[in-house]
Amino acid sequence: MATARDDTAQKLARGVGRLLRDLGYDSLAEFTLRSGRRADLAGIDRKGRIAIIEIKSSTADFRADQKWPEYRDYCDLFYFAVPMDFPVEILPEDAGLILADAYSGDIARPAPANPKPLHASRRREVTLRFARTAAKRLRRLEDPRP
Repeated sequence: MATARDDTAQKLARGVGRLLRDLGYDSLAEFTLRSGRRADLAGIDRKGRIAIIEIKSSTADFRADQKWPEYRDYCDLFYFAVPMDFPVEILPEDAGLILADAYSGDIARPAPANPKPLHASRRREVTLRFARTAAKRLRRLEDPRP
């Protein structure tokens, strides 16, 4: 059974996904990195820039989950996405901030460029993983047979 947190996170993911599309990014929800960590949303734009968005549905969600700093090793831009009524002052200021709902989102604070730029081999690995994940998901939609 889905929890209220899951429902809120899913709605935020949809709204942020729409924002990413409007900004020229193609995105995937629940994108697993080589480290085994799963980013809530990851996007790649036409220039190959990689953005990772960590969705926080509540203060408790933010305080309970401290794995997000590891995501910075896999992206050019890192954002938190939160509901409009979230107390944003508790979020780190060295990350971008997206205020979102189920329908869209707005960048309240641009993400600073990653101080440790992605190495070419890491960028290639993330890009290939992104492409393969997208292809596998599409294949499952086209042919759900195991």
